[in-house]
Amino acid sequence: MIRKQTTIQDIAQHLNITASTVSRALNDHPKIKKSTKELVQQTAKKLNYQPNSIAASLRKGRATTVGMIVPRINRHFFSNVITGVESVLNPAGFNLIICQSEESIEKEKENLKTLIANRVGGILISISIETKNLKHLEKVIAHQIPLVMFDRISDKLDVSKVENDDVSGSYDLTKHILEKGVKEIVWVGGPRSSSIYKNRYNGYKKALNEAGIDHEKQVCFEGPITLDSALDFIRLYLKKNKLPEAIFAASDYMAMGIIQGLQEAGHKIPDDILVAGYSNEPFAELISPKLTTVDQFSEEMGRATAQLLLDEMETKNANTTHNHIKTTLKPKLIIRESTQKK
Repeated sequence: MIRKQTTIQDIAQHLNITASTVSRALNDHPKIKKSTKELVQQTAKKLNYQPNSIAASLRKGRATTVGMIVPRINRHFFSNVITGVESVLNPAGFNLIICQSEESIEKEKENLKTLIANRVGGILISISIETKNLKHLEKVIAHQIPLVMFDRISDKLDVSKVENDDVSGSYDLTKHILEKGVKEIVWVGGPRSSSIYKNRYNGYKKALNEAGIDHEKQVCFEGPITLDSALDFIRLYLKKNKLPEAIFAASDYMAMGIIQGLQEAGHKIPDDILVAGYSNEPFAELISPKLTTVDQFSEEMGRATAQLLLDEMETKNANTTHNHIKTTLKPKLIIRESTQKK
C-alpha cells in the first residue's frame, strides 16, 4: 500500500491550529512564537513531513531545482560531469534532477517534457546519438527556461555551450601514433553525425593529412559506442584483412572491444599492433596493456556548465539580456603501454 504523503493540513489538524500558522512556522515567520515553531517542527518530523519544493519555488518566484539530461548515467565521464555540476549548484541552493536518454531521442523528448512540467529553473543537456532535429529543445527556449548544452552539442541552437576540443585531442593522439612510424591507422568510433565523433574524426584526419597520408584510404568503422560493437567489428575485420599497424578507437569502451578481439586472435599489443582509446575511463590504466587515451577533464566540464547555467538563471531573474557563451576545454593526451613498443 502506498502511504499518503503528509501535508501541512495534516500537521495543522494534529496540532489543532490553522494551516497558515503551520506554514509560517515552518518558514520561520517572525510573528510566530518560538514555542509554536518548535512544536510544529517536532510534529513535522514525527509525521515525516517533506516540503513540496516545486510549490515552494512557485511561492518564492524562484525555482530551486535544475534538470540534467545525459545519454547514460553509468559512464564514468557523465558521472564525473554530474559531480562537477553539483559542486556548483548545491552550494547555490539548487537540487539536481538527473534523467538519462539512453541514446534515444524519444526518451530525451520525454525527459524534457517531465522537466518542463516540474518547472525546473534551468536545464543542462548532452544530446543523444539519435538527436538531429532540435525542435524539442526549441520548446525549452519557448518556455523561457535557461538551457545549456555540454559535451554533445549542436551549433544549430543559440544557447550557451561547453565542449571539449575533441579535434585537438584526437589530433594529438593520432600524431603520437604516427611518430611511432605507423602509416596505417584504422579508425573506430561512433556516428559522425554526432558532434564529438565528427570532431574526433576531423582531428585524426588532420594529423594524417599533415603526414602525407590519404585519410580516405584508411579503414573507418562507425557503430554503437560499445565494447560488443567494436569486438564484432575486429573479429570480422581479421577474418578478411591482414593485421593493421594501429587502431584508434574514439571511445575507451570500443578500445576494450578491439583489445579483446586482438588478444583472442593471439596478437600482442603493442608488439604486433598499437591500440589507443579516448576519454580515460577508470579501467584504461587497469587493463593489460594499460591503454593510451585522452583525458577530457569531466569534472571541470561539469563546473563550467553549471556556472553558465547559474549566470543565465540570474540574468533571467534580473530581466536583463544575456550573451550566450561557448566554452571550450582542452583535453590531455595520456600515453600508456598500448602504444609503446618495447
